[in-house]
This record gives sequence, C-alpha cells and structure tokens, in this order.
Amino acid sequence: MPAHILFVEDDVNLGFVIRDTLENVPFAVTHCTNGPDAWTAFQSAQFDVCLLDVMLPQSDGFTLARQIRAVDTQVPILFLSALANKDDRLQGLRLGADDYLTKPFSIEELILKINVFLRRTTSNGTTSNLPISPLLDRQNLTLTVNGQEQLLTHREADVLAYLLERPNTLVRRDELLRAVWGDDDYFMGRSLDVFISRLRKRLVHHPNVRIENVHGVGFILRE
Repeated sequence: MPAHILFVEDDVNLGFVIRDTLENVPFAVTHCTNGPDAWTAFQSAQFDVCLLDVMLPQSDGFTLARQIRAVDTQVPILFLSALANKDDRLQGLRLGADDYLTKPFSIEELILKINVFLRRTTSNGTTSNLPISPLLDRQNLTLTVNGQEQLLTHREADVLAYLLERPNTLVRRDELLRAVWGDDDYFMGRSLDVFISRLRKRLVHHPNVRIENVHGVGFILRE
C-alpha cells in the first residue's frame, strides 16, 4: 500500500504538478488548498507524511502544524514555503516540523526527503549502551525518562540516536549535520541548535545523561 501524504498548497498550478509527480512515485496524496480543509482531512484519515505550505488562506501552515502536533507528535511534517527568512524557518522547526524546504525546490529533493522519513518510520530498534538507551524507541519515536514517556519528532530521534551511539565522545557539528540532514550549511546549523535545545529539555530530569556544548565545535553526550 503506498504511503499516504497530506499535501497542503493553495497555488493550483504548483499543487497539480507536485501532486501528479508524487502520485506517479507512487504515493497516495490528499491535496488541500487551505488550512481548515487540511485540518478536517487530517482528522479523518491516517497520514504518513504532511507537506505544508506556510502562506495559506483562512489559516496558515504554522497554525495547521500546531493543530497537528497537539494530537500527533510523530507524523513527519515538512514545510514547503516561499518564506526563506531565517526566523520563519526556525519558527517552523520550533513548532515541531522535521524539515523546511524553500521554494523553488527540486522535486527530486522533495521525494528524497519523503522517502527518508518513510524509511525512518519503518526502521526498528533501540539505541546505544547508555542508561537511557533502552528507553529510546526509534520505531515508535518515544523516549522514556523517569517512567514518563515522551513522543519525539523524527529529527529529535535521529539527533539523539546519533549522540547515543557515541557516548562521552565529541561529535563535531558538521559531522552530525551531514549524518542527519545530509548537509552542513548555515541554516542547517541553526536548525541543529533548535533540536539540541529541545532534546536538553526532554533530558533535564534524567539523572545520568546530559548534552554538553563545546562552543564552535560540537556536542558531547555525557553519561
């Protein structure tokens, strides 16, 4: 059964081209042109990936992302937007998005990112030898700290898993960026800082594990 994608784009011509291309992969695509219709669609079906434009009529993509994350912290969210401003992109990530593509973008890159998210969704296993490792479930995107289960986004799980596999070792920023994002440009570096901050908050009550910052170099996950 093909993966089901929620695609929200109000530009009729662009929406037709992207939907037609995705359906030829093949993916099953539900295409909506505004926020309220997309939210109704999300509530009535199961989706594997959400592709959201930011500038939408009636309710913007950021609002839609908040609604989705309030009920589902696991489904991958990828913003597709003409808003290339750094603050807009970081806002999208802080809302819980897993990635952000600025228009115009390569359709091949979009398909690649979708497939990466789908592979991570179906991957199995827990990670590392640290005390926390049995509590990080990458298959279900859950992290349990002091008996409290938290749901992670795909990016959060990927970053944490990479650090857990290298305990008490300096992981350079460029290494982590290439491993998780496939690139190490300036914006990806800012994105990484957002996810590290989110993970620190999730780990704050763990008695043995913390993420240290080595300024300008990278990170060390200490046990």
